[in-house]
Amino acid sequence: MTLPPVALAHVADYFKVLSELSRLQVLCCLRSGSKNVTEIMEETGLGQANVSKHLKILAQAGIVSRTPKGVSVYYEIAEPFIFDLCELVSDRLSFRLEEQSQQLKQLEGLRRPEAMMR
Repeated sequence: MTLPPVALAHVADYFKVLSELSRLQVLCCLRSGSKNVTEIMEETGLGQANVSKHLKILAQAGIVSRTPKGVSVYYEIAEPFIFDLCELVSDRLSFRLEEQSQQLKQLEGLRRPEAMMR
């Protein structure tokens, strides 16, 4: 399946939203359920302005939804597949790190006999 450039631009924009560490922290915080800004601040250690900014971006992208409750606004995950995507990426990164670790062990094994010959 080939996507036209306009569609790829939307995909790229979506990944840009997910490319910020603080936004990923906010998403992980919301994984356990809806929270208001204060609760997100407490759990992530991020400041109020920072949390609000990232929630606005996540809401504009449709990744989180907001629900007013009394004087507070509660945010929750609107796109739960985000966590599947994150786990897929994490699994792939773990696999690559394991491969690199094995390659380093092999290289160390090649260097040992050389060091013994000295």
